[in-house]
Amino acid sequence: MKVRFLGTNGWYSTDCGNTSCVLIDSEKYYVVLDAGDGIYKLDRYIKIEKPIHLFLSHLHLDHIIGFHSIGKFSFKQTLNIYGLQGTKDGLQIIRHPYTAPFSDLSFPVEIRDLQEGSYDLPFHFTCRLLVHADPCLGYRLELDNQVITYCTDTGTCGNLSELAQNAALLITECSLKPGQSSCGWPHLNPRDAANIAKQANAKQLVLTHFDANFYRDMKDRFEAGAVAKEIFKNTIHAYDGLEVEL
Repeated sequence: MKVRFLGTNGWYSTDCGNTSCVLIDSEKYYVVLDAGDGIYKLDRYIKIEKPIHLFLSHLHLDHIIGFHSIGKFSFKQTLNIYGLQGTKDGLQIIRHPYTAPFSDLSFPVEIRDLQEGSYDLPFHFTCRLLVHADPCLGYRLELDNQVITYCTDTGTCGNLSELAQNAALLITECSLKPGQSSCGWPHLNPRDAANIAKQANAKQLVLTHFDANFYRDMKDRFEAGAVAKEIFKNTIHAYDGLEVEL
């Protein structure tokens, strides 16, 4: 199973990367995490007709703006989109005059609203509310006998720690720089993320969703990764194009 990082910035795109999007290429499925503008790279990797399942953390624009570009794809399979209750209505913004609606695409799109809890469609996953300025879901996905946890746009909270327990791969945000904190728009700094990974007994931590206003070059990301490694050794700082194999 390969995990590819197509967009690793938070807030807006820069020379360091596009906004949030991760592609998991598992044995039976393509799983996409968020639809930031990094999603335009999907067709570089989706080459066969495995089902596509896209999980949205929330509807902030940097996590859905990539829907503007999916008209370039010519998938034969359905694009299945999952998100917190209200996602189906919220994505009505994907329409004229802003962009082409899903109904204009050459492939079908199905949208499903989720409540907190566990599901078995088509594989087992659990979603829980995180702590952010607007409702945001974190996910714990069970694929190919591995657990991948994805939590972005959140401060520290019990649900984040619960979703991360014993994960083979914990993908979590690192919007803030070391020593920074934010109450109104909760986010994590590298020490926060590393402490969560350590306490949860995760096997590997990938830091992503670097706030573009704070992380202005790749050196800043490297330094964040170094800080996190002091607490949790098996840490990687993400960049667009990073590939992790499980």
